[in-house]
Amino acid sequence: MSEHYRFSDLRELLAKANEEKSGDQLAGIAAASERERVAAKCALAALPLIDLLNNPLIPPEIDEVSRLILESHDPSAFAPLRSKTVGQFREFLLDNQTTEADLKSLKWGITPEMAAAVAKLMSNKDLVLAAAKIRNITRCRNTIGERGVLGIRLQPNHPSDDLGGILLSAFDGLLYGCGDAVIGVNPATDSVDQVAAILKALDRLITSFAIPTQACCLAHITTQLACLDRGAPVDLLFQSVAGTEAANTSFGINLAMLREGRERVRDHHRSRNMAWSGDNVMYFETGQGSALSAEAHHGVDQLTLEARAYGVARAFDPFL
Repeated sequence: MSEHYRFSDLRELLAKANEEKSGDQLAGIAAASERERVAAKCALAALPLIDLLNNPLIPPEIDEVSRLILESHDPSAFAPLRSKTVGQFREFLLDNQTTEADLKSLKWGITPEMAAAVAKLMSNKDLVLAAAKIRNITRCRNTIGERGVLGIRLQPNHPSDDLGGILLSAFDGLLYGCGDAVIGVNPATDSVDQVAAILKALDRLITSFAIPTQACCLAHITTQLACLDRGAPVDLLFQSVAGTEAANTSFGINLAMLREGRERVRDHHRSRNMAWSGDNVMYFETGQGSALSAEAHHGVDQLTLEARAYGVARAFDPFL
């Protein structure tokens, strides 16, 4: 006996094609069975990429992330993909003839929803194979992302933000060869005084030993900028971001705040007497489930929201 499945819109199709995730189940949008998941994947493979561009999952009228995605989309970069389906896009990514130059030329033609859709049709090995074709090289105090280079964040947290304990942990991690990506501390409190003290201590460590890395204290962006106003050295400006405006609002941020912060840190770098390798000054973290926790997912699945969060990050040319 044959079974038939109907998907009412793109949000439902993308959600049902996703691999099993507890967050999607909690949101009530996951596939009810493996049969339904496979049916959704088959339907998604036949979907033209242009449909994902022409039918925003979250209306731009109510969501600034959707507006950012549409405003930054480059039709000329999208032209080689315009006639392809999601399944054909997968084959293009995995084709041995597809080069790094090919992929980089498509950067602003691919929307987060397109990236999420094709990822749903790929195995872990497929994703590794496609990702291995391209390097994203970024520069701040040092350079990361080149082939053969291992990038590790050193995280010398301390339960009471004791500076001696933080520096000892940092030094210990450096002896293991960690920390080339960033020495990043999660502060126990969001105090401007304490965060500024941590930033100054990490800068002394890096400068004294000429360590080729950068420092960051992962407080709220407003706290870090307040530290900047007090003269603390800010190498990287950190912020958690999400894939919807409402979820970002729950973090206490918006896109204008991120733009202002990036420009202020770039100006700050120009005023410091040191040789910077580049001007990638932002450090973002994301987390699947943040939009669900904030009741700000708009019925969109977690993988797609994560891709949209990466779309936010991409717009600010981050270091990490």
